Amino acid sequence: MKAMVLRAPSDLVETIVDDATASAEEVLVRVTHSGVCGTDLKIYRGDIPVTYPRIMGHEMIGIVESVAADDDGAGYCVGDRVIVNPVLSCGQCFYCRVGQENLCPNGGLLGRDRDGGFSALVSAPVDAVFQLPEQISNDCAPLIQVMTTCHHAQQLAGMQAGETVVVIGLGVSGQLHVQLAKASGAAQVIGITGSAMRRSLAEQLGADQTFAPSEDVDNEIRKLTGGRGADVVIDCAGSMATLKQAIELARPGGRLLLFGIYTDEIGRLPFYQLYFKELAVTNARAAKASDYPACIDFVLDGTVDLDSMISHVLPLSQLEQAIRMLDERDDARMKVILDHT
Repeated sequence: MKAMVLRAPSDLVETIVDDATASAEEVLVRVTHSGVCGTDLKIYRGDIPVTYPRIMGHEMIGIVESVAADDDGAGYCVGDRVIVNPVLSCGQCFYCRVGQENLCPNGGLLGRDRDGGFSALVSAPVDAVFQLPEQISNDCAPLIQVMTTCHHAQQLAGMQAGETVVVIGLGVSGQLHVQLAKASGAAQVIGITGSAMRRSLAEQLGADQTFAPSEDVDNEIRKLTGGRGADVVIDCAGSMATLKQAIELARPGGRLLLFGIYTDEIGRLPFYQLYFKELAVTNARAAKASDYPACIDFVLDGTVDLDSMISHVLPLSQLEQAIRMLDERDDARMKVILDHT
């Protein structure tokens, strides 16, 4: 089969490899479309270690190619259009038994710990595949995987109706958090980013107010909340500067949802405010299988708009170009989708 193979950091080639195969507990999917994200960029650069050669890609949809002969209860059959949950788990360890299968130490991620979706075929556990309604387009469907991680994070944060939610960073995940916060019944959703284009998109997708970091954001949010501050601050940027801002913008007794990935090992933060404000801090990793049906329904009923976040659709052969686009500062670049057909 044709695949994009990473042979070493920054050494990506299009080549022919042996066809992926599925065990008795797996399903084989012919990939039609996939998404490119920051994790792929970090694997490509060598910032996230993997064994080589590696086929990356963890946001993928496709057509069921084969199903185990003894599997008659999966809810899908050969020819069905599906999305793949790339999070692997053993189903038997402590974490799997207590419902935290996304933290399974024996699991991993397709595209990082096992070959993923930047290829013609991919195999996945039978319970990691979900049917896609025909109303959801091929181009936007891979974004559902990203959405599941945001949905899982907001479930952990305990979003409540009537709250004021601030989202720092309005890239793809930030725009999804804006929409999901509105879906949870937030009274006000406020976005913060330096990009005028992304502020405009956030307002189109449901944000009540948006601000640039250069504005007096703290004062503006206090005006909008009766002097208190935000009930929930979601940091999608993942820097020490935005974490500091999140602490400052949250009200006493508020909550921080740290969605961005922080790589700093040293930073200056207002730690006393964490204590004085009695802030609850939540971090999220990956998603659970249960997030998929909920997110599919949100897209199906129009609660979440994915199409507006897609800026580029490229052929699979241009994967390296797509990855490099993620490393460029371009406000107009949002989600990049690869067409395998």
